[in-house]
Amino acid sequence: MNSTLYLAATLVVPMVFAIVLHEIAHGWAARLLGDPTAYERGRLSLNPLKHVDPMGTLILPAALKLMGLPVFGWAKPVPVSYARLRHPKRDMAFVAAAGPATNFLLAALAAVAFGLLLRVVDPQGTPGPTTLFVADNLQNFIAINVFLGTFNLLPLPPFDGSRIVRGLAPAAGVRLLDRIEPIGIPLFMAVFIVLPWLVPGLHIVDRLVGPPMEWMLGLFEHIVAFAAGPELD
Repeated sequence: MNSTLYLAATLVVPMVFAIVLHEIAHGWAARLLGDPTAYERGRLSLNPLKHVDPMGTLILPAALKLMGLPVFGWAKPVPVSYARLRHPKRDMAFVAAAGPATNFLLAALAAVAFGLLLRVVDPQGTPGPTTLFVADNLQNFIAINVFLGTFNLLPLPPFDGSRIVRGLAPAAGVRLLDRIEPIGIPLFMAVFIVLPWLVPGLHIVDRLVGPPMEWMLGLFEHIVAFAAGPELD
């Protein structure tokens, strides 16, 4: 298979599904908590085209890859009506948490699947192209979901972490986050894209997300080893 097509199949496809399922999780959580807006607008669909954001899903990840920066992105956010939630402040925190939680669950499921794949592969033989293709997809799916879940827990707008914090914060904290929210996207672009490009040595994403991501990847490695059996545990 052409190397570019192989990269797309083993990296881009897992990334798109990780991002899409992250957004769908927000919509389903909102629906369970009283807000069916995403359902009414047809956004609880597994069709990736309904969730693709040209900038966040396509242009930005490609640009970051070309610039040699950490690759991340986002899908078109599912609509959530704050006023339609039964307990808006608290429930919005649950809606926000549903996205990262889903990514970590998907990573765990992929880790189990990868471990089971290792269990059935002959360790003395040479894996075939299909086995290698599936293995690369599963490994990338684990890493992408861990990164996406961890990155979105940053307690800054527009990340999910800020909405989780807002649901727990006292009135003063809520007011501060609400003031930051309108400039969240420009602030995000400045801190995580423009600044690292201007000063490559800062490694902002690596410093913030790297340590917790490495810790979580270690946990999922244990899941892989457990699923693979005692020979690899």
